[in-house]
Amino acid sequence: MSKILIRGAKVLGGAPQDVLIDGEFIEAVGTDLPAEGAEVVEAAGKVLLPGLVDLHTHLREPGREDSETVLTGTRAAASGGYTAVFAMANTFPVADTAGVVEQVYRLGKDHGYCDVQPIGAVTVGLEGKKLAELGAMHESAAGVTVFSDDGKCVDDAVIMRRALEYVKAFGGVVAQHAQEPRLTEGAQMNEGVVSAELGLGGWPAVAEESIIARDVLLAEHVGSRVHICHLSTAGSVEIVRWAKSRGIDVTAEVTPHHLLLTDELVRSYNPVYKVNPPLRTERDVLALREALADGTIDIVATDHAPHPHEDKDCEWAAAAMGMVGLETALSVVQHTMVETGLLDWAGVADRMSAAPARIGQLAGHGRPVSAGEPANLTLVDSAYRGEVDPAGFASRSRNTPYEGRELPGRVTHTFLRGRATLVDGKLA
Repeated sequence: MSKILIRGAKVLGGAPQDVLIDGEFIEAVGTDLPAEGAEVVEAAGKVLLPGLVDLHTHLREPGREDSETVLTGTRAAASGGYTAVFAMANTFPVADTAGVVEQVYRLGKDHGYCDVQPIGAVTVGLEGKKLAELGAMHESAAGVTVFSDDGKCVDDAVIMRRALEYVKAFGGVVAQHAQEPRLTEGAQMNEGVVSAELGLGGWPAVAEESIIARDVLLAEHVGSRVHICHLSTAGSVEIVRWAKSRGIDVTAEVTPHHLLLTDELVRSYNPVYKVNPPLRTERDVLALREALADGTIDIVATDHAPHPHEDKDCEWAAAAMGMVGLETALSVVQHTMVETGLLDWAGVADRMSAAPARIGQLAGHGRPVSAGEPANLTLVDSAYRGEVDPAGFASRSRNTPYEGRELPGRVTHTFLRGRATLVDGKLA
């Protein structure tokens, strides 16, 4: 059927309304809409949001299909309520040419569970020495606007300045993985009381904060845009807040796991908690929540980082860094931000849909739930409570830090341009 009536949903958490989808677009929003000729989705008590957009996803293809593929990653995205994801460039080969970004873009088109927008590398091979083909990637079929060496910091100030100057010509943005490499050599976890007690190499907050401070000043100097990936410390929050007060064009993201988990969990030596940047302190967690609430941090981005079992089922020092996050992100945000009163559902829609789409210049996503808009939508059973079971994940990998933890909320339906990709919690 081309028509779908979502009946009685709380649009952005507000009063119950009906939403009529006709083809790829929303035809009407109101009460007591006629259901004639439409498939009806009963949504009483559920929250309807615009389809979520993730500005920071690792799909691993090409090169690490043992961890994830564009197909499995986009199926995981649809399961988590996402209608679009931005695929990071640290693949094999690196997405530093028009050819590779077009390959990822077309794989997303072919599979159809959500839109895939590739992120291009800033430097050739992520080596930090020579700018990649930024212009060619932007002019390609993929239309790349976001560039990042995520996983590695663009630590050379001259290279970073040149990248900021280059993307300014077409309104692009450089997304920085803020990590001063000399300050994090041998680092295994957050530098602090816990690292000292465990005898693990410390990862100081200043390693992140010093790069952010440098890059916001560079962005101001050249009049360009910089985006801060997975901001994790209270000090980083203050630097971004200061930069925004000066009118510097900076945006920032926080991951769900940095909104909930702390370095105290590392006492278990379970490598599932090993991530880059590392889990920080309770003070940092609370500062990140407040900053997301007041808009200093613009968006939530998952940093979905799938790894095969053998890369995590080993001793801490040898384990890979990263966590899967697409299928649990909305639940963590409901738990940490909505149930604490820091954000309402309209705020969630902004931080997880509208703002990331705006930063990434992704047309058709992050739009209002209103007539005439593309029918990219997510329906959430916010009253649901349940334990996280990675065995049921659509992702190829299972490295979640939430296994066995009770979290609220469950995505029941996802619609991509009016077509259901998730129905009653099951992939279409």
